[in-house]
Amino acid sequence: MELKKDSNAVSIDMLLIVHSEKRRVAQGAHSDRPADPGAPPQRRGGLQCVENGIRRWQKLEGNDLRGTQLTVEVHPRDAMPQLFKKFSLAKRLQVDKNGNTRPRQPGGKDTHAYPWDRSSLKSMPLDLQQFEKLDTYASQVTVKSGLEELVSDLLQEAHSDLEIVRAIWIWICHHIEYDIEAAQEKDRQAFKPTAILQTQKTNCDGYAGLFERMCRIAGVQCMTVPGYSKGFGYQPGQSFSGEFDHAWNAVFLEGRWHLVDSTWGSGLVDSSTSKFTFLYNEFYFLTHPALFIEDHFPDNKNWQLLKPPQSLRQFENNMYHKSEFYNKGMLSAQPQTSIIKTVNGKATVTIESCAPTLFMFMLNGKQEHGLLSLRKNGMKLDVYPPTAGTHKLQIFAKGNSEIYSSVLEYTLKCHCADMDVRLPAELHQPVGPSWFSEQMGITKPSHSEPVIYTSDGRCSVSFGVVEGISVLASLHGDDGPMTEETQRRYIFQLHREKRTELKVQLPHAGKFALKIFVKKRQEPGNYLFVFNYLICCTNTKVNWPVFPESFGNWGVDNELLEPLSGVLPANRNVPFKLKLHGVAKALVKGQDTWPLTLSPEGYWEGSCSTAGCREVYVMVLENANHSFYSYILKYQVNAQ
Repeated sequence: MELKKDSNAVSIDMLLIVHSEKRRVAQGAHSDRPADPGAPPQRRGGLQCVENGIRRWQKLEGNDLRGTQLTVEVHPRDAMPQLFKKFSLAKRLQVDKNGNTRPRQPGGKDTHAYPWDRSSLKSMPLDLQQFEKLDTYASQVTVKSGLEELVSDLLQEAHSDLEIVRAIWIWICHHIEYDIEAAQEKDRQAFKPTAILQTQKTNCDGYAGLFERMCRIAGVQCMTVPGYSKGFGYQPGQSFSGEFDHAWNAVFLEGRWHLVDSTWGSGLVDSSTSKFTFLYNEFYFLTHPALFIEDHFPDNKNWQLLKPPQSLRQFENNMYHKSEFYNKGMLSAQPQTSIIKTVNGKATVTIESCAPTLFMFMLNGKQEHGLLSLRKNGMKLDVYPPTAGTHKLQIFAKGNSEIYSSVLEYTLKCHCADMDVRLPAELHQPVGPSWFSEQMGITKPSHSEPVIYTSDGRCSVSFGVVEGISVLASLHGDDGPMTEETQRRYIFQLHREKRTELKVQLPHAGKFALKIFVKKRQEPGNYLFVFNYLICCTNTKVNWPVFPESFGNWGVDNELLEPLSGVLPANRNVPFKLKLHGVAKALVKGQDTWPLTLSPEGYWEGSCSTAGCREVYVMVLENANHSFYSYILKYQVNAQ
């Protein structure tokens, strides 16, 4: 190895040029930043980079270095290497009037069209599965005392500039914690790379500076970009002025600049406790610029990498879609402004997603005052603020995980609340049938819309039920307490030819939630909520009684035609008509016993006197050889 040494050299921040018989070139490390005070001696670190560069080139090219001449140029830190201009790396850099090198500024070929074309969340084609081995390796590399040694370890499994950037990104996101106290105190010492390695804590300036320094050691061009952000503490609609509050990076890969934010990729700060939690976020690695601009506004518009670039006013007014919005597969949302003014006391939000997704919402921290209906690819939400004023609306999505994540946040400005719209507190989400109810075993509903209007206080809802699924329903209103039993007594459930019918009678005028639950018959556990209907009735004369109480022996295929009221008049002969399957005898028991007879049409019919009794039961004998009758229905008798 031949060393050409400059007597004025104070470090070995050098460019390694390897000449082979085939004129192949391997790039070592070049840095135009000051030396790290806590790093190993520069000469030792430089020679280590030489060795790393040789090993990397040999691994990439599969070459045997025997018989190959290596030329190592040692030069003052800020001087342009003599051989540097001859090779491709020079195309990435520009030279100022003093001869110092600096990264090329972004130009037309770096820009992406705005708005987002929905093609990809990334600014270049990526197959994240190809990173699995590298990600595992990089995340497990231990902290070193110096950056050169750390970068050298990371490069062992990195075989391209893209993989180098990926390894550095993964390591930082899994090892460096956001230091809230240092960020508030603006302790610049805490942002230096050596201090970061010692404490494994920093703020956004430190994240960006560390990322840039590690990239440059590895030979990848990188810039720190300051600007404004819609991050921790951001309020929808706020203005930005004064000092920049954030910093991120631009990296040069495959002939173009790309954007990364390792601060936000590493985790998040809990707004209630102000504590940082590691939570890796893939979204901020090589993010598509048309998406990056939603929460990052650089000091120099060229670093938006957009055509056309956005103004600060546009940045302030544009809707902020959180990273989880895109991570969960959302595509767009309406309205596209973060502040919504209600119209006649109502605000509507729609979301389009690339796949069926579960949603929920909160208005002022509660799941109330809204109707959320699921669509095949998205959802629709109608919100009715209960009072005039300013309200906070949050929308959450579930996606492929088991956890709902916040994806959108709006500020509602309500000039006048609609007092005629009073939704039941028990009206849960979603409202109306959807792909989800079909997935849970409920198909072909008679009412596809979420709201049912009735003029006489009665309605009938039917749907198909997948074999092996049991259905449970309950009715909920806001006027007066109702026991769990009473909530079900205003609904009578019938089964006909693989369809379930729910006959509903309202106790009075108003708005009610008809909640529907399912469970697999053969599996233990509770019923699971699927969806509900909103039933509305304005007829103040409505005053329907409960249905009769049914017992466990009431068969799923039985049918009750009369009497449907669970409260019978006193001193009357009341006709009974039922369809009962698999029974030998049936009777009605009051003060006396009244047998029912089986008609040619298959109905058990007869009548019963309510005189002298307060309760009436329908009983069946399932086996003619037995004498034990089972209770299947119970009626109350009005007091005289």
